[in-house]
Amino acid sequence: MNISSLLVNARPEGIAQVRESLLALNGVEVHAVTEEGRMIVTIEADSEQAVANMYETINHQPGVLSASMVYHQYESDPDEEA
Repeated sequence: MNISSLLVNARPEGIAQVRESLLALNGVEVHAVTEEGRMIVTIEADSEQAVANMYETINHQPGVLSASMVYHQYESDPDEEA
């Protein structure tokens, strides 16, 4: 499992729309939103490529000004290690 956190900057007038569009994406969670349009977002995906693809998708959402990756971690599946 790959887990990444992002800081997303959105147009302040479009916060609600951006939040809804992000929540509709598979594996994406929005944890915090400011009035200025900053959002703390996480992506969970099975591969690094899937995280990269979702990062690009988020960057291209209407109303998103920028998305910056803050953290990435890979956690192995304990069921697969046994």
